[in-house]
Amino acid sequence: MSDTKKPAARISLYPVSAAIWANSTQKGVFYSVTFERSYKDEKGKYQTSSTFNASDLLLMAKVADLCDTKIRELRAADRQPDEEAA
Repeated sequence: MSDTKKPAARISLYPVSAAIWANSTQKGVFYSVTFERSYKDEKGKYQTSSTFNASDLLLMAKVADLCDTKIRELRAADRQPDEEAA
């Protein structure tokens, strides 16, 4: 993935967040999701990690559920221009 590519959407429930990525192929657009957890390091600066604590798991599940809903909305929006042309 290119560093200049921006996600199609972001979902965040601190400290867990997710980025939804649109991947265009010849067969259409596919969506993928990356998750991260924010934390403060010993110097007080915010950092991110792809490792989750046991206490993060229910929150991560909620973020995943919200991502599923958002991807369904994005897919519906992807289909609308085709329906208008018909």
